[in-house]
Amino acid sequence: MHHRRLALLSTLALAAGSAAALLPATATAAQAQPPAGAAARPSAHPSAGGPVGGLVRGSVRGQAGVPVREQALVRDQATAPARRQAQAPARGSASVRPRPAQHAAADSAGERRQVVRYWTEARMEAAEPLNPPNPAKGAKLSPADVKAPSAAAAPSTAAPTAPPPSAVAPTAVPSSPAAPALQAARNGGAAWTGGGAVVRTTGRIFFTTQGRNASCSGSAVTSANKSVVITAGHCVKLNGAFHTNWVFVPGYDRGARPYGTWAATKLLTTPQWDASEDVDHDMAAAVVAPLDGRSLVDVVGGQGVAFNQPRRRQMYAFGYPAAAPYDGSKLVYCSGRAFDDYLLSDDLGLTCDQTGGASGGPWMLAFDESTGLGTLNSVNSFKYGFAPNWMFGPYFGNEAQAVYQSAQTTGVL
Repeated sequence: MHHRRLALLSTLALAAGSAAALLPATATAAQAQPPAGAAARPSAHPSAGGPVGGLVRGSVRGQAGVPVREQALVRDQATAPARRQAQAPARGSASVRPRPAQHAAADSAGERRQVVRYWTEARMEAAEPLNPPNPAKGAKLSPADVKAPSAAAAPSTAAPTAPPPSAVAPTAVPSSPAAPALQAARNGGAAWTGGGAVVRTTGRIFFTTQGRNASCSGSAVTSANKSVVITAGHCVKLNGAFHTNWVFVPGYDRGARPYGTWAATKLLTTPQWDASEDVDHDMAAAVVAPLDGRSLVDVVGGQGVAFNQPRRRQMYAFGYPAAAPYDGSKLVYCSGRAFDDYLLSDDLGLTCDQTGGASGGPWMLAFDESTGLGTLNSVNSFKYGFAPNWMFGPYFGNEAQAVYQSAQTTGVL
C-alpha cells in the first residue's frame, strides 16, 4: 500500500507538471494575435521582404532561417503580457534612471563653421537616406550607467513653445477646415499642407557616416536651454560610431534653409542604443549651438515632449522621407491610432508609408492642426520588410526621459 501511494503521488505530480508546461504555449498563442484596434496584418508574399526605404530594409530581426511567427511566439512568452497593457508601464525600473551616452560633436566655433560650410546645397540634395542594420537587443548596463534611485516613473510632459512671428509666411490652411480634419485624422502618408508651427520645428538632419553623407529627420522641442533636437538613436550613432558633420535644418525646402543650419555641439542617446543598438530604445537628442546670437527655440519654436504616457493613442507622425516614392523635398505626415508591435519589439506602431530619411521624425500626441503644435512622444524608427505600410517608434519611458533631461540641462557651447 505504501509503495502504491508513492507511485500515485508521483503520477499526480508529473501530470501537474505537464499541465503547467502547457500553459505558457497556450497563452503565447493567444497573445500573438494583433491587439484590439491594430491595423490588419498584410499578407506576406515571398517578394515582400525586399528593400523598404532606408529604414531596416528587407529584414526581420532574429535568427536566420527561423520563421518570423515562431520567433514572435518564443519572444512573447516573456514580453507579451506587459506589452498588451493599454496603459503601458514605465520603461525601465521605476527606481533607477539610466545615464545617457554622450558624445561631443562640433564643440568649437571653428569646427562649427567648417561643418556648416561643408553642407552645400548640392551635398544636402545628394545625401542618401540612412539604412540602419538589424539592432541587437538586451544591452547590459554597468553600475556606472545607472544614476541614484529616483521617484516613481510618473507621466511627465513639457508644454510646446509657440514659434515667434516670422517674415516667412506659412502654407495657407485650406478654406474648408472640416474635410481636411477628417482626412488628417486617419492618413497613411501625404504631404503636410496645413502650415502651422510644425513646418518650422520639423527639419532634415544631415551627417556623415562611414564615409558617406546621409539624412534623417528631427524636431525642435521645448527645453531649458532652448537648443534641443529630438531624433532617432540611429540618426546620431550607428554600427558603433557616432556620426560627424551633424546639422539640423528646420523647414528644409529643396535645398533652401529658411531658418538656418544648426550645428550640433553634443549628441546623446540611450545607454541601450549605445551598447547594443536596441531598437526598443532607438531615441536620441542633439544640442545645437546658437545661430547669429539666437537659440533654436527662439527662432522656430519647440514642440512639447512627454514620457511614460498611455499607449494606443491618436498620433501624428512627421518626417522628410527621401527614399522612393519620396525625394526628401517635402514634409510628409501620417496619422491614426497607434497600436502595439506584437512581433519582435516593444515599440508603438502606426500605419504609415514614410520611407528612409523619415527616421527620427516626431510622433505627436494632442496635435492641433490649427496651430501645428503637439507633444512629441516617439519618433520614426524602423519597418519590417514584409509590412511597408507600418512604421514603428520606441516607447518614451525613463530612458528617453533621461536623454531629454540631460540634453536640456547641457551647456550649448
